[in-house]
Amino acid sequence: MDFQVVVLAGGFSKTLVPLVSKEVPKALLPVANRPVLSYVLELLEQNNLKDLIVVVESESAALLIGGWISSAYVDRLHVEVAAVPEEIGTAGALRAIDHHLTASDILVVSGDLVCDVPPGVVAATHRRHDAVVTAMLCSNPVSGSTESGSSGVKDKAKKRYNIIGLDPTKQFLLHVAAGVEVEKDVRVQKSILRAVGQMDIRADLMDAHMYAFKRSVLQEVLNQKEAFQSLRRDVLPYLVRSQLRSELLLNGVQSEENGNDKDASQNPKIVLSQLLANASTPSFHELQHALGPNGFSLSPRKTHKCCVYIASNSNYCVRLNTIQAFSDINRDVIGDASHLSGYSFSAQNNIIDPSAVLGSKTTVGPQCMLGEGSQMGDKCSVKKSVIGRHCRIGSNVKIVNSIVMNHVTIGDGCSIQGSVVCSNVQLLERVVLKDCQVGAGFVVIAGSEHKGESLAKKEK
Repeated sequence: MDFQVVVLAGGFSKTLVPLVSKEVPKALLPVANRPVLSYVLELLEQNNLKDLIVVVESESAALLIGGWISSAYVDRLHVEVAAVPEEIGTAGALRAIDHHLTASDILVVSGDLVCDVPPGVVAATHRRHDAVVTAMLCSNPVSGSTESGSSGVKDKAKKRYNIIGLDPTKQFLLHVAAGVEVEKDVRVQKSILRAVGQMDIRADLMDAHMYAFKRSVLQEVLNQKEAFQSLRRDVLPYLVRSQLRSELLLNGVQSEENGNDKDASQNPKIVLSQLLANASTPSFHELQHALGPNGFSLSPRKTHKCCVYIASNSNYCVRLNTIQAFSDINRDVIGDASHLSGYSFSAQNNIIDPSAVLGSKTTVGPQCMLGEGSQMGDKCSVKKSVIGRHCRIGSNVKIVNSIVMNHVTIGDGCSIQGSVVCSNVQLLERVVLKDCQVGAGFVVIAGSEHKGESLAKKEK
C-alpha cells in the first residue's frame, strides 16, 4: 500500500486542561496506562504501515513525543517527528510539512483516534473510486460526546453534530456541515439536490479523522486557500462543494454558487446517482457526450469524487478530544473494547500487575486496572477504574469510574468518583472528589470535598 502516512498528534490541547501539562502533551495522555498515541501507531504497524511522519504542535511537545516514540518503537517503526507552530490547525499542520509529502496518495490519521478499523479499508475505497478524498465515518459515541470540544454540557441544545449528506449507495459524500446545531435549519445547495435526485441526510455519524487524500489536489487546495485551518471544517467541505462544479456544467447555466441560479424546472433532470453507478469506469472522469434530451452535455473537464468509508457499528472508533471522551475511552478499553488494550485479563476480568500490593479485604472489581508497583492499604474498593504505576493508596479508600495516573498518593478514607487524578497528585486524608479533574502535582487538603471542579496549579 504505497500511501504516505501522516499522524497529526496535536500539542498541548487547551480543551484537555488540566489533564495536559508542560510535561504531558495530549498524545501522551494515558489510556489504560498507555499513551493514546500508541493506539494509532500500533494500528498502523499491524497494517504494515511502518514509515510515518508524526506532526506535533510546538517544539517542546515534539521533543517529549519524539523521545517516547524512539524508546517505545525502536526497531519497529521508522518515524519522522515534525514540529510545527501551535494552533495552526490540522490543515495548517499539513501545509507546514508540504515539502515532506511526495507520494501520490496521503493517509492522514489523528493521533487521538482509538479504533480497530484497519486503515487499509479506507485506502482501498480511495483507490477503487480514484477519489480526491476518502473520509472514514463512524457512529457517534454512545455517551453523546460530540465534537464541540467541551465536556459535561448538560444542555442538549448546545450539542453540535456533523450533518452528512450521502448518495443512495452510501459511498459518496455530497454534503458535509461540521459542528451544526441540530435545532437549526440545514442549508443544502439546490444544485446538489437537483443533480443527485435524492440524498440521505445523517446526523448520527462522526468524522473519525482518518482521511485518504490525492496529494496533488490536497496540496493545491492548501496552497490556494491559505485561510483554511481545519481539514474537517474547511478542506473537506470545500472539496465536497466543488464536486458538482467539476462534474456537471449545464449548457449556459451556472450554479447558484456563482450567483445565477435558474429555476430547477428549466433544467433537464439529471440524477447524479446514474453517474456514480459508473464511478469505477474511466468514462466517469471524462464524460463528454450528451445525456438525455434538450441538448444537455457534460463538461469535458476532469471530475473529482469525495468518498466515504462508513465503519461498522461493531467497530470501536472514538477520538480523545474532550475530557469526557478521555474518561469514556479509558472505561471502554478495560471494558467492552478490551481487545484494544493489548493486555491479558485475569479470570476476574481485570488487570492487576504482579508487582502491585493489595491490603487485607481490599477488592479490585472487574473492568479495572492496577499498574506496576502500586500499593493499596486495607479495606479499599476499586470499581471500573484505571490506577497507574507506583501509586500509594491508604486504607478505606473508594475509587469508582475514575482514572488515577502515575505516582499519585491517596490518604486514608478518601472517596473518588467519576474523576481524573493526574500524575504526582497528593490527596490528603478524607478527601471527597466527585466528577472532578485534578491537574499534575496538585495537593488536595485533608477533609475537603469537591464536586464538578477542576483543580490545578497555575501555569508559570
